[in-house]
Parts: sequence; structure tokens; C-alpha cells
Amino acid sequence: MELTINHQIRFFDPAPNSLADLLQAELSGKTQGVAVALNNQVIPKNDWSKTYLQSNDQLLLITATQGG
Repeated sequence: MELTINHQIRFFDPAPNSLADLLQAELSGKTQGVAVALNNQVIPKNDWSKTYLQSNDQLLLITATQGG
């Protein structure tokens, strides 16, 4: 499966079933402070496990950071 994540093309084999599966693999389960847009639509965290991915989807992952 080909996905574009933060403007970089990535290939997955085996393909992740859901957005939650992808984020578990990519972020090692550290999803606090993470926002996700799939094909330019923000996906609420409660919907990650029921949001299914298709080849050529475009994702934008944003992680909140702290500064001072």
C-alpha cells in the first residue's frame, strides 16, 4: 500500500487496516498531542480505529510540542 505521510511517499507491506493501526506502528503508541488529517479532513481521535485506509491516501500528522 502506498500512502503519503507529511508529503513523503511511504510503502507498507503488509498494509495497515486502520488509521489507528498505522499510528501505532509509526508513533509507537505515543498518540497524546497528535492530530491527524486524512485527505485534508481532520479525523477525531475517537474515529481512528474505524477509519480505514486506502492506497494513495494522504495523511498529515501533527504533534504538539512544548516550548518556552
